[in-house]
Amino acid sequence: MGGEVRYAGFWIRFVAFVIDTLLTALIVGPLLWKIYGSSYFQDYVDLLQGRIDVAADRPMFAGPADMFVSLVLPAIGVVIFWIARQATPGKMALSLRIVDASSHAPLSNVQAIARYLGYYVSIFGLMLGFLWIAFDPRKQGWHDKLARTVVIHA
Repeated sequence: MGGEVRYAGFWIRFVAFVIDTLLTALIVGPLLWKIYGSSYFQDYVDLLQGRIDVAADRPMFAGPADMFVSLVLPAIGVVIFWIARQATPGKMALSLRIVDASSHAPLSNVQAIARYLGYYVSIFGLMLGFLWIAFDPRKQGWHDKLARTVVIHA
């Protein structure tokens, strides 16, 4: 890779995350509506209208299909995008790429899976693993450090 490497910082990566979250919701939401009907979303409507608090007595998942559509399907999609395109749609829209930290070559399948699992590590401790991106010299979150990846401007 020729030229100077520009690491992608916290805010541009946050915008990419928001784009990816909205795109995922456009796929997951209708699937859950089709499987469970409108009653699936009633607690969220009640929460927005102030009729219940955040700690509503509701199971985390409505069933196995909910777990698959909400957790497994997005995980598979993200890892496939990382392997095939070195980025999710949000990162592609902002001309960012995920690469190996030392060689700047495309990340391996193992790195992609490790990076996704590293998201769970980054979430612990009030999202400190993601906030780390803002202060790290190479703009790596904990998930990047675990998978030995960096996010760069393409």
